[in-house]
Amino acid sequence: MPRYLVVVALALIPISANAANVHITVQNDLRCVSSDGLPDHATGTFPRRGNPHTISAQNINFCVDATPDYSGTAKNPRTIGIATNGVIIRPGTADWYDASSPRGHSRDRSSGWNLDGMGPSNTLGLDQNNAHVDHRGLYHYHGLAGSLASGTGTLVGWAADGFEIHYVGENAQSSYQLKKGARSSAPGGAFDGEYVQDFEFVAGSGNLDECNGAMVDGTYTYFATDSFPYFPHCLKGSRVMEFR
Repeated sequence: MPRYLVVVALALIPISANAANVHITVQNDLRCVSSDGLPDHATGTFPRRGNPHTISAQNINFCVDATPDYSGTAKNPRTIGIATNGVIIRPGTADWYDASSPRGHSRDRSSGWNLDGMGPSNTLGLDQNNAHVDHRGLYHYHGLAGSLASGTGTLVGWAADGFEIHYVGENAQSSYQLKKGARSSAPGGAFDGEYVQDFEFVAGSGNLDECNGAMVDGTYTYFATDSFPYFPHCLKGSRVMEFR
């Protein structure tokens, strides 16, 4: 039977910030969030160093399972979910260390070192809300925006498998730890959080599982955290929807 850690004594409050340009409907066992993809807070100026793209309105209609089932098997979709303000949540990156690239990174995975969008060098040009823009102009989060963290409730979004994502501050602690020592191959240097592989999952070091989730009152729930992975990088629901 799959094992998971239990978060106890948490009060999850379903109401949170909801931008005027967001419409949420539940029908035919689907919860659909439609928006123009623009947040209800100020953004950084784009293009910017590390991010050459221009922000633009989108036509987002992201539907997830309204009655999700826990499978216990981790899946790794590109898009993890959508925030209550209609902004896509996509914490992973497609960028890998590449010494042959003028930028120092590319889509070539052969180095084995995947850039973390929230890394200390801000290589990918995130703004003050831990977000940036892709080639289509899609604004998306790599970490939690301050306005979501300070909303009127703990709910900050829905994962692509339908389970809720909450932020409860220090009451939910990631079980990922920064490795000690130095990287054994290029790019070399001490583990500092620049790459996903700088971290390791240490069961029991926090109260969340490897997907930043836990059972709360019998329901599987994901959490946004102040430390890596910030948002879950994997999902454990039985039906994961894709959003490209």
